Amino acid sequence: MPPFERICHMRDVSPWIDRFAGLVPPGASVLDLACGGGRHGRVFLERGARGTCRDRNVSAVADLAGRVEIIGADLESGDPFPLAGRSFDAVVVTNYLYRPLFPDLVALLAEGGVLLYETFAAGNENYDRPGNPRHLLQPGELLEAVAGRLQVVAYETGVETRPVGPKVIQRLCAVRTGDPVALPLPGR
Repeated sequence: MPPFERICHMRDVSPWIDRFAGLVPPGASVLDLACGGGRHGRVFLERGARGTCRDRNVSAVADLAGRVEIIGADLESGDPFPLAGRSFDAVVVTNYLYRPLFPDLVALLAEGGVLLYETFAAGNENYDRPGNPRHLLQPGELLEAVAGRLQVVAYETGVETRPVGPKVIQRLCAVRTGDPVALPLPGR
């Protein structure tokens, strides 16, 4: 299958999500949490997934109405978690951190479900926004969030150099299974 960037004509799809999206089969239910413009939800939709896009402001995904479920909700308001009791085959989170959601995200995964998470980490304040520690993962924090509950398939942390400047990130791919996971081939 060609890279997502060619499928969706989107330049800004995370290479991390691209790398591990093959673990999510066509027809799977995928939650793009804190979706923004829905760049990753759109990728999985193009791959045949059933999508749910959730963000505080969903105007940027209004064009997907009727093709995906769209949920406008502020997850940091103190209101009950709007997805409680639901399950998904994949949960995708990029460039968003609200620590109280970690247990909910793990609980959302169906058996065999994939968590793909990528966001800024401590040290990013030396380069760019965000710089507030509330929005920066501490060393190993994603690993701790899933320890004993999900099988970690891949984890990265460090400084990534990009044309727009460096950033410090943590990335995690984890699966709700006790069985070995077939790793995607590079470039798939």
